[in-house]
Amino acid sequence: MNIYQTGLIYELRAARYVKKRGYRILARRFRAMDGEIDLICRDRETVVFLEVKARPNARLGAGIEAVNADKRRRLRAAAKVYIKQHKLQEAACRFDIIEFSRAGALYMENAF
Repeated sequence: MNIYQTGLIYELRAARYVKKRGYRILARRFRAMDGEIDLICRDRETVVFLEVKARPNARLGAGIEAVNADKRRRLRAAAKVYIKQHKLQEAACRFDIIEFSRAGALYMENAF
């Protein structure tokens, strides 16, 4: 299995995870000029931009650490494009991260 296929599997796991929390999936793998957002969801009235990290052979927290300043900048830029395209300027938004590791799933709401 290659990295792309592995990413798809973990994004599906993340989608199931957030659906169980009551979120509604709005988009998957949204691409903009500066970046990509794995999942875009609705948590009640809040639009959630969700970054999915998979580190099946690492300790918990290793994937979250990979969301550095540059990655956050690219996620914010892509989110601005999505917000503009879907006329969501008035909506509350947040950035969450979900990491899957050998220890299980770690969900960070409002991660940055």
